[in-house]
Amino acid sequence: MIDEKIKEIREIVGDLEVVIGFSGGEDSSLVAALSKMSLGKEKVILATIDWGIFTYKKSRRIVKEFAKSLGLNHVFLDGSCKQKKVWRFGPSCNSCTKFVKLRILKEFAAGRLIMTGANSYDSWGKTGLKVFGGVYAPLQDLEKEDIRAMIDYLDLKIGKIGESEKREGCKLKHLLKPLISCEYHGNAVSKSNEILLKNLNKKFKEAFVKIIGPLSKNIAVVYADPPLSKGIFEKISREIANLSEIDQVIVFKKGMRVKVVASKPIYRNPEVRKNIEFYIGLPGEYEWIESKNTKLRTFQVVEVF
Repeated sequence: MIDEKIKEIREIVGDLEVVIGFSGGEDSSLVAALSKMSLGKEKVILATIDWGIFTYKKSRRIVKEFAKSLGLNHVFLDGSCKQKKVWRFGPSCNSCTKFVKLRILKEFAAGRLIMTGANSYDSWGKTGLKVFGGVYAPLQDLEKEDIRAMIDYLDLKIGKIGESEKREGCKLKHLLKPLISCEYHGNAVSKSNEILLKNLNKKFKEAFVKIIGPLSKNIAVVYADPPLSKGIFEKISREIANLSEIDQVIVFKKGMRVKVVASKPIYRNPEVRKNIEFYIGLPGEYEWIESKNTKLRTFQVVEVF
């Protein structure tokens, strides 16, 4: 697989230089390593979008260390202002990728080819487009098992960013309602998830804090798999409850219900609703309500019970 990918990258990239959208996770780290092997380090630049308060504190250190280990040039690009404009109308990682991340990378690339770690596991990979609009996704046709097998074979040392073994990068994905006030809504999701990570004392399949509720009330929903011990949960809950931006703390247990208000296009499309339930990541029963708020373009989780 590695030999085939090196050959493919050389054929598609040709004499161009490449800019890799680099989050520091498994996918983009593998693309960085394969690109260096295929093109040489002089033709490869790693570009990390910095989301301000929504970037995990340790991620900046991890991406720097990985770039240094491969001897690749690395830059940070600010995406915080544009990201806030997207989230004002409801959660939308896809819009953030399309209208913020890719636009910033294209502005920086200035004629160079952009490469990403998108694969069959994510929404970009599901489009089936490996090369499109100046963006090349060399892992697009691979499953996660293939990607991890290549990482193991190359013995790549990838630091864990974020709260699970599946996801990394941006804390804003845990704000499950519109970002109207960065000081209130934004700080709630940023600070609560940093508190959670700071207190975790063992490896978790998943652990995060979702911020839900009406716009006037921030409810912190703490979830971990395997479940947190009573002592750790009480400590985390106390620290989160002490935040001025948090109004209530709930521990989410499997089987609880999740009430979601959604825009008309989402509410009336069962397949989209199913994808959003996977994105939300709370393993419970979902109750969907069609929103009457025309400003809500996506969805908002208003209650768990």
